[in-house]
Amino acid sequence: MSDYFVDPDIAKAKTINADFYNSPEVFEQCKEKLFASSWQFIGHDDLVNEIGDVHPFALLEGYLDEPLLLTRDKTGALNLLSNVCTHRGNVVAEKACKLNNLRCRYHGRMFNLDGHFVSMPEFKEVENFPTEADDLPKLGLFKWGRLLFTSIDAQHGLAPAEVIFKEMMERVSWMPLEDFKFEPTSSRVFNVKANWALYCENYLEGFHIPFVHAGLNAVIDYGEYATELFFPYSSLQLGLAKTPENCFDLPVTSPDYGKNVAAYYFWVFPNMMFNFYPWGLSVNVVEPVSPGECRVKFFSYVWDASKLNKGAGAGLDKVEKEDEEIVENVQRGVKSRFYKQGRYSVTREQGTHHFHRILAGLMVK
Repeated sequence: MSDYFVDPDIAKAKTINADFYNSPEVFEQCKEKLFASSWQFIGHDDLVNEIGDVHPFALLEGYLDEPLLLTRDKTGALNLLSNVCTHRGNVVAEKACKLNNLRCRYHGRMFNLDGHFVSMPEFKEVENFPTEADDLPKLGLFKWGRLLFTSIDAQHGLAPAEVIFKEMMERVSWMPLEDFKFEPTSSRVFNVKANWALYCENYLEGFHIPFVHAGLNAVIDYGEYATELFFPYSSLQLGLAKTPENCFDLPVTSPDYGKNVAAYYFWVFPNMMFNFYPWGLSVNVVEPVSPGECRVKFFSYVWDASKLNKGAGAGLDKVEKEDEEIVENVQRGVKSRFYKQGRYSVTREQGTHHFHRILAGLMVK
């Protein structure tokens, strides 16, 4: 694990060892060391808009692959539950629907929509039954605006959600997130032949913009592009425009008032990006598939439709394809016998260095 040491001094540091992107063992270790303990985006509250609505899903499908269930119970409260019956492990709810109670179709065990055990056939003779262990386990659920997040191990995880998301929430607190509407026709899923961490690294630096994204470079003022690190687990890349057109109309209370802000690019460890544009928000989630593959989901939330396809928030599919091509090339390169580690640009790769420092610290635990 000493190969994963990254010097805190970026001027002296070498990048994380290439083994991180290629090793099946490391890929498996990341499940518990990084992802099970982190907060993950699960969608928005409209998934269960009415009392009785239930929405089953797998958290990081194919990787953590944890069966979960979002419900809105009879009191109107949101609940996030394990979707695994406490009797013999059957998946309880198999599709999104409206229910009065949850009933396992294997042996008939019943639960309330808040997860509490209700009844079980043929169990009268069982001693010391039921107990709390017969309820469906409930997970922590963090709500920001209409966006929902959870952690499989929130109690022993990296940090409370209020700490993880603090700087981002404060920076854009003037935005009416409750008014942002999910737009499924603008949302996308991209399958990328590259390790999930390589995709994140590419996102975390604007160094490549002039070389990879000609369209974006025409809008963004590369000379004023700035990275802010929020310790311990997030960062911001502030995209300033060359002209005031297609920028945010910032309130005087914003710390960025007076600047031509075209985009806020927030990253939250390990795999979430929150891209705020004048038209709204694109949430990007990078899901590990294999050491050399990941799945990137784009969720679009529109605030002002009149500003779509303008400025830095235009042509996102094209930008994604450009990023996809470059990180797939990097994935092929880091398999080389001749590549082990690189160095960082002190002025342009602070975000990637920050990311590698977090990875190195957690992988040795």
